[in-house]
Amino acid sequence: MRITEAAERYALHLAQARRLSPATVRAYRSDLHDLASVAGDPELSIVDVETLREWLWAATKRGDARSTIARRTAAARGFFSWAVEAGLLSLDPSVRLVAPKRGRSLPRVATADNLSMVLDAARESASTGDPLALRDHAIVELLYGAGVRVSELTGLDIDDIDRDRLTARVTGKGSKDRVVPFGMPAARALEAYLVRARPALIADSDPGGAVFIGARGGRIGARAVYDVVSRMVSPIVGGTAGPHALRHSAATHMIDGGADLRTVQELLGHASLGTTQIYTHVSSERLAATYRLAHPRA
Repeated sequence: MRITEAAERYALHLAQARRLSPATVRAYRSDLHDLASVAGDPELSIVDVETLREWLWAATKRGDARSTIARRTAAARGFFSWAVEAGLLSLDPSVRLVAPKRGRSLPRVATADNLSMVLDAARESASTGDPLALRDHAIVELLYGAGVRVSELTGLDIDDIDRDRLTARVTGKGSKDRVVPFGMPAARALEAYLVRARPALIADSDPGGAVFIGARGGRIGARAVYDVVSRMVSPIVGGTAGPHALRHSAATHMIDGGADLRTVQELLGHASLGTTQIYTHVSSERLAATYRLAHPRA
């Protein structure tokens, strides 16, 4: 069996047996098809560790990030381990494949003051009554106010929103549901959008229960949300920023405001507290920068 054929079976296994998210399955499937492309799509039995090392070296020469190469290493190791278990191979060629260490970069974070200006500008634009401006205002308020992932926001249905309790039920990684709170600014923006803009954006289409509507009248996609956020937030963080910048900023500002890590972990839906701890590093960086500017003996 060739790599591409086995990769399709593995993707089905990841989706059905392991219930990984569609985005994760797509990433692993893409990695394995890249391996097939570089190696010439050989039979599985022909692949050895040198084949895999040459594949990763090709990715390095392309300029792929270390995090991408590390993910590809993980994809290959998971794939060949499964192939042995499934009886497609007798030996796992990826056993001696070593992933490069991931560089740990701090997320882009906007200051609370700068974000307030962005959100104020979005509210001012929405005051014109333009349906897209009302939608975009609600999107950025909810991303920041609830700290949700873009996939969680695009997957929201009307029934997921509790407009009395100011909470939303979202489906995160691993199809795990959680309830997140949001504040009055997000609630007001969301109410204005649902009442004044959503009906106009739906037009003659049927988006089901989707909260946020795209240009064609269906459920909005992640790319459209990215474009909205990038247009508003990139200028204030000194580089390209997407929806995750608002999630990072929400977490960092909560910790700066005194929230404990466990609370932030629950809000963000992190499986591990270690993932949440990066935000303490962000706050520490900010503290150190402030110290250097303000202390006479710094």
